[in-house]
Amino acid sequence: MDTIVIDELCLDAWVGVYPREIALAQNVLLSLEIGIPPVAAVSDNIRDTIDYERLIVRLREALSERKFALLEALAGFVANLILEEFAALKVRVAVAKLGIFREVKRISVVVEREKA
Repeated sequence: MDTIVIDELCLDAWVGVYPREIALAQNVLLSLEIGIPPVAAVSDNIRDTIDYERLIVRLREALSERKFALLEALAGFVANLILEEFAALKVRVAVAKLGIFREVKRISVVVEREKA
């Protein structure tokens, strides 16, 4: 299995439980590790892998349409979307919120999922 890594993709998302969090969409950082079959390493063909641009556009669209209370739910949603809509065998998704507390640089959640 090969792995595509997208590190610190910054997107807007509706996530939070407190009034200060849900008033506006906020920036989240997504770091993705996506396991794919090793076909593209041989074929050198975009059809045999995940098109990064298509993935990012799809994630931006999906996160703009949905609201989440918890980072865990957001991360699980992203993981399931990648497994269901793209040629992924497994995925690791880290989602971070920045500057939520003055004392903390970021708060993040990591989920891992595999295709059944």
